[in-house]
Order: sequence, then C-alpha cells, then structure tokens
Amino acid sequence: MSTLTTHRAVEPGIDPRGPRIVAALTSLVLALVLVTPLPVAILLLAVQTVVFAIGAVRGVQHTPYAVVFRRLVRPHLSAPHDLEDSRPPRFAQAVGLGFAAIGLIGFLAGSAVVGLVAAGLALVAALLNAVFGFCLGCEIYLLLRRAAAR
Repeated sequence: MSTLTTHRAVEPGIDPRGPRIVAALTSLVLALVLVTPLPVAILLLAVQTVVFAIGAVRGVQHTPYAVVFRRLVRPHLSAPHDLEDSRPPRFAQAVGLGFAAIGLIGFLAGSAVVGLVAAGLALVAALLNAVFGFCLGCEIYLLLRRAAAR
C-alpha cells in the first residue's frame, strides 16, 4: 500500500524589518487616499489594491514596497538575527486587499463613505504594524491556524 503525501513548497523566510517598511509605505499611500480629492484618492487606492494583490498572491517580499526596502534600506542594515515566516504577512496582505477592494468598489459605486471607511480601517492596521510592529493580519492568521489545529 502506498502513501500519497502532498508536499508544499516552503516559502523562504523574510527579513522581519521589511514588513514594517512595507507597512509604513502603505500607511503613507492610505493616508493620502483619505486627504486627497476623489479622482486622485481612487487612483491611489487602486494602486494600493494592486500592491496588496501582489503581496497576497506572490508574497509580501514581491511587492514594489519590498523592492524599496531591499534596494534602499536593507543595504544599510546588519543581517537579521532570524528570518520570519512569510505566510502571516502574506495573509495580512490578503486582508488589506479585502479592505482596499471594498473601498475601491465603494468609491466607484459612488459611496465615498464606504471608500473612506474601508481605506481608514486599512490605514489603522498598517499604522499598527509600521509604528508598533503589531501586525493585525498576522495575528489573525495565527489565531486561525490555532483554531484549525484543534
């Protein structure tokens, strides 16, 4: 009798300082969404939605903001002590994608309130990570993993 085993490719670990830089850049874009006129706000939120989609599908290390970290910030830092599992930040990008998509749909449907509230909620989560190193989406990921293990 043979046993069929499914092997998933293990994603490489990421520098744990990178997601905070990504969150800071995300915070900047989302703050601009909240304070710019609607045509520009919609464009900025659309760009951020694409960035979140890249992070959710390919991993946070593949976003344009991660490229900024690798090229401009990382060369000035020492090597990280440990690498971080990339799955929780990837899940956080998917959560951000959900909020950004809701906001974008709200804006495009003519509901600035929905667009602004969704962008504001995404901004709060991004700021928590950028300022305090608390990744809300990562924590949700870990809670869901624990619940699934039970």
